[in-house]
Amino acid sequence: MDTALGVRHGLNMTRTSFAFAAGILLFTTIGLFAETSKHSAISPVARGQDWWKERADTINKRVQETPETELLFIGDSITQGWEGAGKEVWAKRYASHKAVNLGIGGDRTQHVLYRLLNGNLEGGAPKAAVVMIGTNNSNGYDNTAKQIAEGVGEIVQTLRSKLPETKVLLLGIFPRGDNINDQRGKLLQINQILAKHDDGKQVRYVDIGHQFITDEGLIPTEIMPDYLHLSPKGYEMWADAIDPHLQELMGGGKVSMADSPILGEWVFVMQGPDGDDIEMPLKVTLEDPKISGTIGSSEERNFPIENVKIEGESISFMATRDRPNGGSMIYEISGELKDGALSGKVSTAMNGEEFEQSWKARRIK
Repeated sequence: MDTALGVRHGLNMTRTSFAFAAGILLFTTIGLFAETSKHSAISPVARGQDWWKERADTINKRVQETPETELLFIGDSITQGWEGAGKEVWAKRYASHKAVNLGIGGDRTQHVLYRLLNGNLEGGAPKAAVVMIGTNNSNGYDNTAKQIAEGVGEIVQTLRSKLPETKVLLLGIFPRGDNINDQRGKLLQINQILAKHDDGKQVRYVDIGHQFITDEGLIPTEIMPDYLHLSPKGYEMWADAIDPHLQELMGGGKVSMADSPILGEWVFVMQGPDGDDIEMPLKVTLEDPKISGTIGSSEERNFPIENVKIEGESISFMATRDRPNGGSMIYEISGELKDGALSGKVSTAMNGEEFEQSWKARRIK
């Protein structure tokens, strides 16, 4: 072979090999970038534990057997806790909506995504879905704040795609840890991004985390015993904070509690032990978003009413009265407004026996 020709051939081969190698490097780099960008928080995956599979199957069965459900709660152990510490609040606030709890302890965004794509949404078309997820992704360096926000965003988009008529109430991730810490800061960064999903129509973002901390930034144990999971009081606070939003989202229009005809001052009347009527002042007030008030045997001896719920022209609440000889009595009271007056039933227990009687009330103011 001619020497010059051989040199040229060798150079051409070198250029070809270099170009081929560069191409491989380019595609490898692109592949690595694509692999890196598709992180764990947005990659649907099931968990391997048998108990998890059983819980996921149970949820799927609940959804399928309750096609008339109006409300879903989606999340991790904090949401699953509605079946534990929050069960009494759930029974009073959400059972009437045939609500279904889609919470599983320990779940991360990727696990919720898997469940939503594999049976959790195979029921009817709920009016609303409450979403609170992401705290388990925030441990250490498992996921960045941006990745976790993207994971929650995928959940919102999945709900919008599979249940286009369902309104989404997206909650900021609750604070955790007894005092101010780096993980709380990470959660706040995530929440700032999540707020961008509020479109004023189908998705509403609400952050209620500040209600769980003191002025000094501490989380009281009576709200979160382990500084992560809620107590019964914590679930009551959660319900109080979101119920006005749920009423609006599920009712299709803005509900203003300030305009409720039940708010105001009343004279509450029920029969006493001797058969005579007992009259006592009843006040029902609104301290947005919570409804509260007082009831008592006189203006000087009032006690607070609790768990107050107003729906249209119906009201229910509880009251606890200390007994002179020690102990206390809890009254569960429900009633309706008709022709400008309230009336209903009051039930209580004393010495192991339950009593129920009628009550009525006339308005003062």
